[in-house]
Amino acid sequence: MAGVLEKRRELLRHMRDLTLENGFFTVNDIAGLTNIPRSTVQDWVNRLIEEKCVLTREEKRGRFPARYITTSAMLQTACKRIFTTVDGENIAIFHECRSGGCAAFCRHHHSIAGGILTKAHREGTLLIEYAKLNDNDKEKKPNPSIGLYPASAVGVVGIKKSKDNIIQKIRCIGGPAYSLTDMMKMAEGVCDVTLEYNGNLVEGEVVTRALTHLIIGIDDTDTQEGGATFALALGLLQYLGKLNGVIPIGHRVVMLNPDLKECTAGNSCSFIEIAVKPEEVLHIKNLAVRFVEDESLSENWGIAIKCGFSISGSLRKYGMSARNKIINLDQSLKTAEENNLFVAGKKGIIGAVAAVSFRGLANEILLDPLKTPFDEL
Repeated sequence: MAGVLEKRRELLRHMRDLTLENGFFTVNDIAGLTNIPRSTVQDWVNRLIEEKCVLTREEKRGRFPARYITTSAMLQTACKRIFTTVDGENIAIFHECRSGGCAAFCRHHHSIAGGILTKAHREGTLLIEYAKLNDNDKEKKPNPSIGLYPASAVGVVGIKKSKDNIIQKIRCIGGPAYSLTDMMKMAEGVCDVTLEYNGNLVEGEVVTRALTHLIIGIDDTDTQEGGATFALALGLLQYLGKLNGVIPIGHRVVMLNPDLKECTAGNSCSFIEIAVKPEEVLHIKNLAVRFVEDESLSENWGIAIKCGFSISGSLRKYGMSARNKIINLDQSLKTAEENNLFVAGKKGIIGAVAAVSFRGLANEILLDPLKTPFDEL
């Protein structure tokens, strides 16, 4: 199903672009752009006509092919990407929108709806929400009230895991209902959407792949002569984000002990976050280590990789200690082993493990070594 939706998205995008540019498209146009056989394109056109996404503008006349148009030049979807990562019973839901306003709307309404979500926050156009699997939850949370103001217009009312997939149950009305019925199925990462109508309310199940969450911390990749750890980390995120089976999430800079004399400038480290297909995790780990080793200007580089997004109390404590103490490599290796972190490199492992420990905290905490993490996930 995921492959079918992806192909539908690609074809509709080309059809809409040609409709806006030329006023129509032909089967030959689409076949030329996609390298798909004309007979297959024609099958898709016939299917989209049945779905009322495409109309016939002119029938075939002799040597002149039929001309088609898409039914609307409106935005195809505000939902750019929807994907989920799993950490035990905890689920992180990522909804990347093309509009900061829409992302703010969903965060607000999801938050006041309550339901199964434990936390929701927005980073620009990326909405990040957390929940626990509730298939076998004996203490079900109360069903959120969805409706017109002052009720919430949309809420996540259930989440479960089925084989390799995560299924969100979303209930909504009005504009959010349009997003659920007409837009979410077009978002990258969505495998399927099933709908049920109840008067003005719409309830749908949005199916996404259960991905593995990787946090990758790095440190000590630069020298007095050049380089910057933040730049190398960002380059790593861009490199991995282009690979099949990887979705980039974000990049963060963390300040550690500012009094450490041997630092190049300020003593900062970095971590990135990516979502990865489970079967690709080992391959991605190896590629990340090779990239950092090859691109680092310092032989002291270090990398730490954690599967999952939950940070234990001991790991968080280690990171805070790295802001006011001098930590040795043995202590870092012990902390990494206790928290199932994969590490490689030399002395930079100390800062790399610390970088991972700050995952989930606000930038105000990451960048100020005097602040403490009161808002742990």
